[in-house]
Amino acid sequence: MGDAAIEGEGPVGRERREEIADVLEQLAVLAVRQLGKRDISMTAASALGRLAREGPTRLTALAADEGVSQPAMTQLVQRLTKQGLMARVADPDDGRAVLVSITDAGRRLLAERRRDRVARLSGLLAALPPEDQATLAAAVDSAAPALRRLVASVAGPGGRPEAPTR
Repeated sequence: MGDAAIEGEGPVGRERREEIADVLEQLAVLAVRQLGKRDISMTAASALGRLAREGPTRLTALAADEGVSQPAMTQLVQRLTKQGLMARVADPDDGRAVLVSITDAGRRLLAERRRDRVARLSGLLAALPPEDQATLAAAVDSAAPALRRLVASVAGPGGRPEAPTR
């Protein structure tokens, strides 16, 4: 693929892509900062989500995947284990090793947080004028496949975007 294709001399130029990226970034900020509950940290929620999607993993791998130090992840896992959201389980492949997994309580917490975010966002959408709601509905119908392909293009093993590396 040539540099022109990478730089986007195709149907949408760089300036327009940056406008699209700006709107998507604003939506991401809305989702993270305004819609999320503050009951657990973003790192805790991300780690629980990763375990829910990918299954039990070693603490060192979880720390690396989440972009935090092993000591920080150890503290987080200890705290979430005490809260009943994570558990340590024996590694079936290595009797000396321990894996970290999400508990049913952790799964319920994630599901509750998602329901809460969806309800809050739905409320925000309901406050918009009907014509704006119709515009957004049509935009989602049109854009959803492309947005799903965008997410899939950076997805990790569990089908979700990889955590950014630091």
